[in-house]
Amino acid sequence: MSYIIAFAGKGGTGKTTLSALTIRFLIENRRGPVLAVDADSNSCLNEALGVQVHATVGRLREESLQTIRAGEERPGGMSMEQLFDYKIQQSLIEAKGFDLLVMGRPEGPGCYCAANNIIRKYTDRLSEHYPYVVIDNEAGMEHLSRRTTHNVDILFIVSDATKKGILTARRINELVDELKLEVKQRYLIINRVQEDPSSLINLAKEYGLNIAGALLDDPLIGEYDLKGIPVMELPEDSRLLRNFYDILNSLL
Repeated sequence: MSYIIAFAGKGGTGKTTLSALTIRFLIENRRGPVLAVDADSNSCLNEALGVQVHATVGRLREESLQTIRAGEERPGGMSMEQLFDYKIQQSLIEAKGFDLLVMGRPEGPGCYCAANNIIRKYTDRLSEHYPYVVIDNEAGMEHLSRRTTHNVDILFIVSDATKKGILTARRINELVDELKLEVKQRYLIINRVQEDPSSLINLAKEYGLNIAGALLDDPLIGEYDLKGIPVMELPEDSRLLRNFYDILNSLL
């Protein structure tokens, strides 16, 4: 049974960066192989991991629908479901220590819910073969209402160092309860802290949030982003890497 780690929070809080560093942590501690799932329609986890995307769930779904509409012959007499299963297996991006499944941006109206359902189904199916699964969710709370995040062992709710970020984290935490999602543990991470976070930590405690820690802003993240360098390549003395690894070591 896989141990599933998921990230949620408003846009721009650094969920993708922390997702990538979690994958790196698991690989370095020989807890892999890891299934990485980019459940954000605006996919960018691959960039943080330093791999190229050759296929996405959204695009494969559109291609499959076009095959049905055009009445095209299916290879080997496969059913549509068998063909799609095969395509999903082929879409997995294989890298050293992890495989990556990418949702991508579906085309056409009303496709997001369908793509969410598909990625949930295949995350469940594929996770049987991996000791750890790391899910980078889309910004906001839509993935919760669509139940993309479910059966999670630990959910990291990521906030930036603002009151608005903490309020969003509070709402995400409440929505998990309202939807009765199967999330065993929930923790808030306050990211990109530039000054004493005590007031934000106290506010988060008032809202009933469990706090994993606060991460100091690391100028290397912006520098790497500008240069197109994957955060997986952060040096070991990176203060973000050291601080975040301390959190992961205490919780995983």
